[in-house]
Amino acid sequence: MSTPSIVVVSAGLGVPSSSRMLADQLAESAVEALGAAGATAEVETIELRELALDIANHLVTGFAPPALAAVQERLAAADALIVVSPVFSGSYSGLLKSFFDVLDPKALEGMPVLLGATGGSARHSLMLEHALRPLFSYLRAVVVPTAVYAAPQDWGAGSGDGAPGLEQRSRRAAKELVALILGSVGPRPARAPEVSAPFEELLAKIQGNR
Repeated sequence: MSTPSIVVVSAGLGVPSSSRMLADQLAESAVEALGAAGATAEVETIELRELALDIANHLVTGFAPPALAAVQERLAAADALIVVSPVFSGSYSGLLKSFFDVLDPKALEGMPVLLGATGGSARHSLMLEHALRPLFSYLRAVVVPTAVYAAPQDWGAGSGDGAPGLEQRSRRAAKELVALILGSVGPRPARAPEVSAPFEELLAKIQGNR
């Protein structure tokens, strides 16, 4: 197959950001897993904090500024997606939600996605299952079974209770993502380009249905 492209989306707000650290680790694990399968990958990381104003403008105007539109196009054309969000109030960040709110709802249909999250306590890990996974299921993406959560104590240490540590979980999730990239679920469905009808035509249809 041609070199697959992986887009990594980090919704971290700080610099440095634990969400970006986890995103980088997951991307590195995916590249390693692809290498073990005899393939390479093109990886692009998107920091949503750099697009915050563009996302807000899109929400209120309905039009994507050029930088955001370019990111949306690259994401829709990717072969796989890695998404990492910090936990806020028991859910994913509003910035991440806003970004996917202004994305074409069909853009992720059939796309392999690996989910990750970071938080200040291991107690928030279920956010991945009760909040983030349903979002991407709604968008009809193919989410890998293993989601990866990182609390402060996970960095540079094992779990301490016999469960897989952060590095092991990252590798397992990456292998699941690579299995999808390499075609385990078949090709993504082709999408016909959407063309907006002229305003006059839309208005005529509304008036004709009265």
